Order: sequence, then C-alpha cells, then structure tokens
Amino acid sequence: MKATETSLLQFFRKSPQFVIPIYQRTYSWHRDECLQLWRDILRAGRDDAVKAHFVGSVVYVEQGLSQVSNQSPLLVIDGQQRLTTVSLLLEALARHLGSDEPVPGFSARKVRNYFLLNPEEDGDKAFKLLLTQTDKDSLTALVQQQNLPADHSVRIKQNFEFFSEQVKGLGDDLAPLCQGLSKLVIVDVSLNRDQDNPQLIFESMNSTGRELSQADLIRNYVLMGLEPKHQEELYKRHWRPMELGFGQEGYGAHFDSFMRHYLTLKTGEIPKIRSVYDAFKAYARRNDAITDDVDSLVADVHAYAGYYCAMALKRETDKELGEAFADLRDLRVDVAYPLLLELYHDYATELLSRDDFLKALRLIESYVFRRAICAIPTNSLNKTFATFGRSLKKDRYLESLQAAFLSLPSYRRFPNDDEFMREFTTRDMYNLPRRSYWLRRLENHGRKERVFVDEYTVEHIMPQNANLPADWRQELGPDWERVHATKLHNVGNLTLTGYNSEYSDRPFTEKRDMPGGFRESPLRLNQGLGMVERWDEAAIDARANRLAELATAVWTPPALEDEILAAYSPRNGTTAPHYSLDDHPNLAADRPMRALFDTLRPQLLALDPNITEEILKLYIAYKAETNVVDIVPQAGRLRLSLNMPFPELWDPKGMARDITNLGRWGNGDVEVGLSHEDDIPYVLGLVRQSLERQIGNGSEPAA
Repeated sequence: MKATETSLLQFFRKSPQFVIPIYQRTYSWHRDECLQLWRDILRAGRDDAVKAHFVGSVVYVEQGLSQVSNQSPLLVIDGQQRLTTVSLLLEALARHLGSDEPVPGFSARKVRNYFLLNPEEDGDKAFKLLLTQTDKDSLTALVQQQNLPADHSVRIKQNFEFFSEQVKGLGDDLAPLCQGLSKLVIVDVSLNRDQDNPQLIFESMNSTGRELSQADLIRNYVLMGLEPKHQEELYKRHWRPMELGFGQEGYGAHFDSFMRHYLTLKTGEIPKIRSVYDAFKAYARRNDAITDDVDSLVADVHAYAGYYCAMALKRETDKELGEAFADLRDLRVDVAYPLLLELYHDYATELLSRDDFLKALRLIESYVFRRAICAIPTNSLNKTFATFGRSLKKDRYLESLQAAFLSLPSYRRFPNDDEFMREFTTRDMYNLPRRSYWLRRLENHGRKERVFVDEYTVEHIMPQNANLPADWRQELGPDWERVHATKLHNVGNLTLTGYNSEYSDRPFTEKRDMPGGFRESPLRLNQGLGMVERWDEAAIDARANRLAELATAVWTPPALEDEILAAYSPRNGTTAPHYSLDDHPNLAADRPMRALFDTLRPQLLALDPNITEEILKLYIAYKAETNVVDIVPQAGRLRLSLNMPFPELWDPKGMARDITNLGRWGNGDVEVGLSHEDDIPYVLGLVRQSLERQIGNGSEPAA
C-alpha cells in the first residue's frame, strides 16, 4: 500500500480514468451530504487562512497488474461517493462558466477537459469517471450536456440539480467556489493487487461520507474476491436483477431487512440489524459457500429476495395472494418474514399448494391480529416466527402449521374465539393502531367488489362531543355519562360513512333516516342500523356482539380434531415422574433455606404471567418458553442457574459466575448464589435478564 496527500483536482487531472467496479454500491449521497460539502468548499474558498480542506481518502487498485501505466484505469475501492459528488459540482460549475476565468484554470472548457473528460479519447475512455449501471449512463449524459436517460439515477439527477441551484445563486461571484475546490485535499491510497487485500481494507474503512449499508458490505464480500469475468457474470445474472427488483430507493431501504430475515430463516438465530453483514459472513463460511459454491449461494439469495419483494414491496401478481400480503403489511408483521419466506419458497417450488399457502397467510394474519386485540405482548413474536418452521411436517403442511399454532405456550398462544370476542367487544377499537385495517377487513369480508375504506371516515354513532346535546342524553338514559365514557370507542359505536360532517351531533334517528343516512348506506358495516329504534347501551352492546361474531369469521383460528392434535404432542402419551418439595431435603420446613425459598418463589412467579414452576428431582425449574432459572437447594444457599450466556449478563455487583462447560445441575451458563433475603431484589433483576432474553430477543412491534 502507498498513501500520499494530494490535491483532489490534481488527482483528477493526472489520472486517466476512475472505474467503479460492478460490486460497488450505487451512488447514494443525499442532499444533506451535498450541502455539507458545498458549505465546506465555500468556507475554504472565502478564508485565505484556510490552506486546505481534507475530504477523505480515495483507495484504488491499478488495473495494470505488473506494469503501472499512466493510461491504466484506477479501480476505486473507496471514494466513489466523493468523486461522483465533486464531478456533479464541477459539471454544474462548468455550465455557469464562460471562457473567462474567475480563477486561473477555471473556464468551462478547462474544467471539463481537465477534470471530467479525456478529450483525446473515444467511447468509455473519454470519461474521467465511469460509474456502474444506471449511474454510469446518467453521469456520462450530464458531462456531455445531453438529456438524462428515461431510467436515470435519482440521486445523480437530484444532486446535480441541487448544485446547479447553488452555483446559480452565487451569480457572477464564482471565485470563492473555484478557490474552495482547488483547496480540496485527499489521501491518495494505491493498493498492490498481489500484496494488499482489498476486502480487508474495504471493511476497515471509516471514511467520511455516507456509511456503508449491510447490503453494500455483503455484495462486496461476495463479489470482490472473484475473478473479473466470474464477478461480472454473477452480478449480471443475480445481483443486478435483485437491485432492479427492489428498485433504486427500495434496495437501500429494504435489502438489509430482507437479509436479516433470510439469515434468521437459514440459521434460526436473529441477527441484530447492524450485524447482518457479520452474520452473513459467518453463515457463508460455515457452509463453505464463498469458497466452494458462491454461485449457488447468490442464486439462493436472489430467489428469496424475489419472494420478499413479492410480499413486502407489492410485486405479487396473484390477486388473492397480493391482497393477503397487503393485509399483512398493514399489520406491520415484519417479524413474520422468516416464516413467510419459507412458506413462499415451498409454494414456489410446489411443495405447498397455492390454496394452502393462502390459508397459511390468513392464519398468520389471524394470529397476529387476535393477539393485538387481546393485548398479548408482542415481544415474543420475533422468536416465535424465527423457529416456527422447525415444527412443520411438509408432507402434511397446513395441518402441521395449524397444530404448531395450537401447541404454542400461553404467552405465545393463538387466542381462541371466547377470548377474542370478549376483548373485541370491550376494548377501545378507535385508538387501536391501524384502525383502517380492521374496518376494511370487516367491510370487505365475503365481497368480490372491494370497498376502499380510505374514501370514508370513521363515524361515532354516539358523538364524541363531551358536551352531549340534550337529545343524546335523553337517548342514553339517566346513566348517560358512564355510557358515554365507557362505550364511545367501543366497536359497537363505530362505523364508516361518507357523511361525517352532515351527521355531526344529530340525534340517532336523524342520522338513520336523513338522505344518505344509515338506512340508505351501501356499507355492510351499517347493515341493521336502519332497524334500530334507540341508540343506547343495549344497542351498542348488541352491535358489538354481532361484529365480534363476524370478526371470528374474518380472523379464523386453526381447527383440528383432538386426536389429530394429540399426534403432534411431543410427549407421545408418556407421563413424566411427579416430584414435590418433599423430594428436596434442604427445603424441609426446619431447614434455613426453606424460608428464603418461600420468599423468593412467589416473586419469581410474579415476574411474568407466563412463568410456570416445575419441580424436578434435582432442581426446581421456572419456565416461560423453556427454563429461565433453575434453583438447586443447598444446605447454606440457593444455587440459581440462569439460562443465558454469561457475557450477556449485566451484573454490576459481581454476584454471578461463569459456569460455561463446567457441568452443573440446571440449565444455562450463569450461576448465582443466594443466601440472604436482602439480595432477592438484585437477584430478581438478574433473572429478569434471562427472561427478557428468552421471550423478547430483540422483537419488533407487530400490531
């Protein structure tokens, strides 16, 4: 490696051409980065005391392998964003310069011929900077003063227009801009292809500018080390179609999330969004994919990316499947994508029929929505969907999916009809997130001609006005204040209308009978309102119950015969031995640890409603999904085993010890000794970390 400090413009002038390899990300600077660069340049240009302004490094490999030639293109490893941005600024400046030079060397002809073009060359060699794909055509069109192509680069166009406006705003006072540009300094880093590792250098870069996404790092990791021909073949066959599938803006916004779901599906572990690249490298190395079969790996990523785009980015062509995906997007069930990707793959490869795929999608939707209505915390959904595929028997696909849902433990449960209807009829449905979703689903159930509920507004039949008119107070009866307070946002009091302003706070009978009133409404949600004579608590409850019945048909639960469900039981009819506290001599009534245990026990169970206790022969287990903490009663202490990796525990008092691979009764790598009641609150805090790691696992809200 050879690094030297140099003027950016002199670097442009002396170098014949910069080529951005196909594995590099596309141009991605936004207005904010351009504005900062603009301000820095003008500040340097207007202040004689500023001799130079450093803008980062440009790292490149000479394409000439053994004979360095002045005509060798430079393959840019790092610095594309700055080179492209300065090129856009130079072109904008050239269009405002004439033959006069506000600063020596800065006329329109010289700016183009020194920094943007190679005037004696033809074809691609005529350009100082060659970008990739869409970016290439857009930049070359600009520096030739031609119209942008129809499928132009959004960032190239927007940032060029930004700089054009800024230069125009300077009027004839272009000297500070020219002087500032001449003060730009970079570190020129030249790599030796045979001695330096471009990938390691690329990863270690912490340069100024826009941070590399996980997608950028993954693409470079896969393609950078390949022979150029293989590199180009893979890029054109798989990576470029993926980028086009996501779209210019969608690729940057969605690819990292897709890759996180892909890796979750493939490994069963949920990587943090900022660690997707590291997780991908570990996955590829574990499967020897990069060294043995990179083509298959990239083809697999390409296939799953297509599934993701169909589901998450509205690319699905099947109408019913597209509607199901739209409903899942409205629920924002990103946590379900690992399972959805597996289902889509099996559908695409004809392992799962189209009809069963659709039923599976609706089951997932019902599961998430019912849990939201029943206010079951969402922090377990991430892990639920990460490992759900392990429960599937693909020769009995839909049946095993239903059995898996029905077998989930309490805090992951699929709410049954009784629980769902009870909560649906009593909770505040008006302030539920994504209100239009459930209204649309109720209205369109069974319809072939779908109603677009966004064209309507939500109507409170009993008005929201806290100062209810006298007619409404009489309608509701002597207990009107309680009814108004408790039933206002109840599902029975909510509907859709296009006449919200006309209805206002009118009495119910006027809303019912006026032109466009409830009697004339074409909406199914308003069916039956024309027959109601009095709108009071009983009428609200009756309608709520009717809509709850409808809701159970819209968001259906899984249904299997008991004997079929029993066949999926992991215990297969065996009965585990039964133990009690009497089997633990150190918890006898006269032993000192019994009082401590009796104090700790109810507080452990109170940590979460899903914690259960199981007394085993050698220890007492407290479980959620699996063991959270196990207690081994000893003569002078309670030895607790926390089921979590020791490095993840926050233990400022240092009460815990690492027992990884030491072999102890209980589960987990953390041991905590408890001898005194005063330490119980602190120990509960340690146990809570194990619980949250198990049922939370970095989950995202779903509904």
